[in-house]
Amino acid sequence: MAGPIFRRQVFYVPGYDPFHPRRYRELYRKEGALQAQLSGYRITQQAVAGGEGWRVEAQIEGRDVQTDVRVLVWSDIVQASMGASIPATYLQMLRTIWAYLGTGVLFRLMRLRKGPIIAALYPVAALMAEAFAALLLGCAVWWLAQGVLEGVQATVVGLTGAALAIACTLRWFQKHDNRIYAYYLMHDFAHSAQAGGRYSPAMEERLTRFRHDIAEALRHPCDEVLIVGHSSGAHLAVSALADLLRAGEPVGGPALSLLTLGQVVPMVSFLPDAGRLRADLRFLSESDAVVWVDVTAPGDGCAFALCDPVKVSGVATSRQRWPLVFSAAFSQTLRPETWAKLRRRYFRLHFQYLCAFDNLPGSTWDYDYFRITAGPQTLGQRYADRPPSRSRIERAASGHTSLS
Repeated sequence: MAGPIFRRQVFYVPGYDPFHPRRYRELYRKEGALQAQLSGYRITQQAVAGGEGWRVEAQIEGRDVQTDVRVLVWSDIVQASMGASIPATYLQMLRTIWAYLGTGVLFRLMRLRKGPIIAALYPVAALMAEAFAALLLGCAVWWLAQGVLEGVQATVVGLTGAALAIACTLRWFQKHDNRIYAYYLMHDFAHSAQAGGRYSPAMEERLTRFRHDIAEALRHPCDEVLIVGHSSGAHLAVSALADLLRAGEPVGGPALSLLTLGQVVPMVSFLPDAGRLRADLRFLSESDAVVWVDVTAPGDGCAFALCDPVKVSGVATSRQRWPLVFSAAFSQTLRPETWAKLRRRYFRLHFQYLCAFDNLPGSTWDYDYFRITAGPQTLGQRYADRPPSRSRIERAASGHTSLS
C-alpha cells in the first residue's frame, strides 16, 4: 500500500458504565467487521496484555493503519456509586431531584432537549411506581390480617406482614432491574448531580491518571493521539485534556484530537458548582493545540443532540474555535428497515455512534467511527472542510456561568 503505516493511539473514555473494558473490545470487533464488510475495507483486531485495550490493523483508503485502543477505566468508581441500599437509593433520588429542581436547572435543560430530561426522569417515575406497588401490597396484607385476626395480634401480624411485603416487593424490583434500569439510571442521574457539579476526589484522582496516560502517549512516535469521550465520558475527556494542555504537556509531536459522542455535558455544566467543568469547556474551545469534533444525533433521546456544549453552557467567547458540531443523522445513515427496528430502543441508539452504519456506502454522510479510529487521516484532516450542522443549538441557556 502507498505510504508508511499510519499509527494512532486511541483513548476511549466510556460513560457511566460498570462493565469491564472487554465489553467495548467485543463491540469494536463485531461492529468493525460489519462496517468493513459494508464499506469494502479490511479491519482486524487482537487483544493486548492487561485486558484494557486492543490493537487494530486496517487497510483503509489505500493505506495500512495500526491503531492501539485503550479504555480509560473508571468503572470501579461507577460500581462504588451503585452500591447504595434501597433506602439510600430513594434518599439519593430525593436529593437529586432537589439538585435540579431547587436550582432551576431542570427547566433550563428542558428548553434545550426534552429527550435526555425524559430519560433522567424515567428512573424517578419508575422508582415511585415501584414504591407505590409495594405500598399497595403492604396495605393488602394489613387489611387481610385485620379481617382474619383480632386485637393486638391483628396489629402485630398486620404491621409485620405489611413491612415484609413492602421490603420483599422492593427487593424483587431491585433484583430485576436489569430489565427496568430504574436503579441503574437513578445512580447515573445522581452521579451527574453529585456535589452540585463538582468532581469527587476519586474522580479528580482518576482524571489526573488519565492526563498522565495521554501525556505518555504524546511522547511516543505516532501520527495521532485521539481521545474519544462517549456520553458522560465526554465531559471527563474535556477536563482531562484541559488539564493536560494547561500543564504544558508535550506539543509538536502527534496530532492531538478529541471526539465527543452522544454528550450529556449540560447535565453537569448547568449545575451551580460546575465551575471547574465550565472553565475546562472554555479553555479547550479556544485552544489551537487540539481538534475537537462533537457528534450527536436527534434520534438519540439520551443525548443533548446538536447542542454546542460550550455555547449552551454560557461560557463561549469570541475566541471560540471548537467544537465542530454535526449530526450522525441516524435516520439517514441507517437503512429504513434498520432505523425502524432501532428507533424505539433508546439505550441501544445511545451506543450507535460506536457501531456500524449500513447506509453509509455511496452516501454523502461522513460519520464512520471505524474510519475515524482506524483510518489514515487525523480527525482534523478528515473534517477540515466539514461545515457544522445548520440545526445546531447555540443559545446560552445555563443560569450558572461562573468559572473556577
